[in-house]
Amino acid sequence: MSYLTAEKKTEIFETYGKSKADTGSTEAQIALFSFRISSLTEHLKKNRKDYSTQRALLKLVGKRRSLLNYLKNTDIERYRTIIKSLNLRK
Repeated sequence: MSYLTAEKKTEIFETYGKSKADTGSTEAQIALFSFRISSLTEHLKKNRKDYSTQRALLKLVGKRRSLLNYLKNTDIERYRTIIKSLNLRK
């Protein structure tokens, strides 16, 4: 069973995007990456030596970081809102 079901994706896009079909907005992508990062982190707590998952996690963190940097440079208010709603430290 997959941890990221279609229903969960739609729920994330509804909450953070402009609509449930809005998969491309920066906020929606950041929220999706954050969900995936948290589930991979839980997996790695149980499976310490799973290095391919560890690499995928690091790539996701980098992608989220670059999206956050983009949002910070273009619209600081949207950046602050998404940081606060996802409880990301910064």
